[in-house]
This record gives sequence, C-alpha cells and structure tokens, in this order.
Amino acid sequence: MSLPSVDGVLSADDVAQSAAAIAAMQEPCGAVPWTVGEHVDIWNHVEAAMAMLVGGEVEAAERAYAWVPTMQRTDGSWPMKIVAGVAEDERGEVNMSAYFAVGLWHHWLVRRDRAFVEQHWPSVRAGLDWVVAQQQPFGGIQWTPTEPICLLAGSSSIYQSLRAGIALADLLDDPQPGWELAGGRLGHALRRHRDLFADKSTYSMDWYYPVLGGAVRGAEAERLLDSRWDDFVVPGLGIRCVDTNPWVTGAETCELVLALDAIGDHARAIELFASMQHLRAETGGYWTGWVFDDGEDAHGEARDVHWPDERTTYTAAAVVLAADALGEHAGQATPGSGIMRGTSLAPHPEELALRCGCGPEDGAGSGERVAGATGRAS
Repeated sequence: MSLPSVDGVLSADDVAQSAAAIAAMQEPCGAVPWTVGEHVDIWNHVEAAMAMLVGGEVEAAERAYAWVPTMQRTDGSWPMKIVAGVAEDERGEVNMSAYFAVGLWHHWLVRRDRAFVEQHWPSVRAGLDWVVAQQQPFGGIQWTPTEPICLLAGSSSIYQSLRAGIALADLLDDPQPGWELAGGRLGHALRRHRDLFADKSTYSMDWYYPVLGGAVRGAEAERLLDSRWDDFVVPGLGIRCVDTNPWVTGAETCELVLALDAIGDHARAIELFASMQHLRAETGGYWTGWVFDDGEDAHGEARDVHWPDERTTYTAAAVVLAADALGEHAGQATPGSGIMRGTSLAPHPEELALRCGCGPEDGAGSGERVAGATGRAS
C-alpha cells in the first residue's frame, strides 16, 4: 500500500510521521486517548485507528480495533469517556456507538481482510442496533437514552455509519433492513428538518456535518456550505470552532476539507488544507488550535497562541484522512481514500426506499418491504 501525499503540502513521509505521532500516544492496551493522560472516546479512537492504517502503522491500528469490543456493554453501547480502561462517564452516546462501522468498512477497503471483518462484525451490529433504537419519530437520533435531544453533527455522522454498516452487512450476507429504514428517515430529517435538532449553530460542526456525513449533496450542499462560509473560515489560518471566538482548530478545518472534497470543490479544499499546516509540530503531530487575536502582551504586541497547549491524536487523524482524500486526485492515496466521499458505501438508504416503492423523501414503509425489495445492498 502506498502512502498518500498532497503535492506541495504534505509528502508521504510527512503523513507517515503524523501516523507515527498518533501511535506514540497509544496506550499499551490499544486505546488512543485525545492526548497523553486524557480520556478516550470511541469515535475519536476509531478515527485515530483509520489514520494510523492510512499512514502505515498497521499493527497499531489493528491493536486499536481489537480494544474497541473490550469496552462495549451488553446493550451494544460504549461509555462516553474512558480513562485508563475504566468508564469515567457511563452515558451511552449514539454517535460514538455507531462509528465503529465506518472504521471497520475502511479497514476492509484498505486491507481486504475478510476474517478481520467477520471478527468485529458482531460488535458493529450490536452497536448499530442500539443506535437505531434511539431514533425519534421525526428521524433524528436521540443523543443518549436519558437526554431527549438530537444533535445535528452527531446524527449526520450516524448517517454515514449506517451506510457503512449496510455495506458490511452486504459483504457478509447478513441483511439489516431495519438500518436501511432508519437511515432513510434520518437522511430525510437531515435535509428537511434540521430545525428539529438541538440548536448548536454557533459551532462549525453543525454547519458542515450534514455534507460531511453524506446526507446533503449536490447544489443543496454547495448552498449550505456557502451560507456560513464567512462566519467560520479565516483565510490563511483555517476555520473557527465557534463562530464567536477567534480560535481556529485543525480537526474542524480538515473535516471541512473532506466535506468540500466530497462535493467536488477541490480548489477550496486544497487551499484550506494548506492554510492549517501552521498547526503542524516538528514531530508530525498537530496542535489542536490557534487563538489569532488574544489581545496584546506587556509590550503592546499582538498575542497569538496555540490553545489548548496540546497536540491531539484526533487532529493529526483528521489531517491524515484529509491528505488521503486529496491525494486520490493525483493517484497518491490508499484504497480507503473515498471513505468520507461515500463512493465505496452502500447506496443511500433513501435510494433503497425508492426500490421498495416508498416515497422519495419520506423513507416510509415497513422493514419487511425494504428487505424484500433490496435483498442485499450493492
């Protein structure tokens, strides 16, 4: 497998160094914390495993995947925060409990190891079954079983996870019609009922995630990204995490890069990817963010600082995955480079609903009808 690179921005050696920087923070058990001494959550842990695989750290990536089922509960969920192998926050969170499906599908694309997929499939299946059980009537996925709100960014990521899960189910000839139905309803909610999700509109993630997760595409995606471009994008630095703060963050910037790449906006994707490289450290890791207007120091000089004072695995992981996606355009990528573009995933659940005679937007119909019409997702 060749390592990805982005001409004029990151070399293959740079990508390998970043993957190694993530692996250097991996705990002996296989867990990948946010940074040394910090907590682990399954979503960011899986993202780190994907990036390590892309960057050639295969053994570290597979140790990371082997750790995931060890923390799964009997209901299929995972704790929200894990520290030193112990749940610090016991709440089950839907987005984290869904994302293992994306990681496992990505591993299949890169390694084509069916035995590996079969080994971890029961964990993915249990996780997605638990997530689908949290769906609310309008289609959004409730954040936790005890907190009746639906988060737009998290539900958008779950949409991608469901498509990855359906693709895995097809690979293993284990159809999951309930996921197809849930995905169709969720996609409709993400396109037509975003007002019913909790209002987190000050955060950039709520702006671009419906595109990144794949529910919004085409002209609608272009309009959505243009609608708040000036609120979040800081030319030459990256994008703000929160629209009210002079703080750009590397992970959010690279996720927007991936969203732009997914809709074919390659020029702006490359420009943003290059602009955030000021966060790169000599070790190949990445600082979380940069405060670009923090007042003046004692000498009256503008004070710009890295904040927080840490290099995070999830930031480096987002950079590596963005490099893989962008590198595909020059033939410098892995077989998993389209994971965020969705080109390798199962058809959109809404398309599956159409095959069974359901309406194009309501995704209505029984699981039995969906199963009968599709058999296996292609």
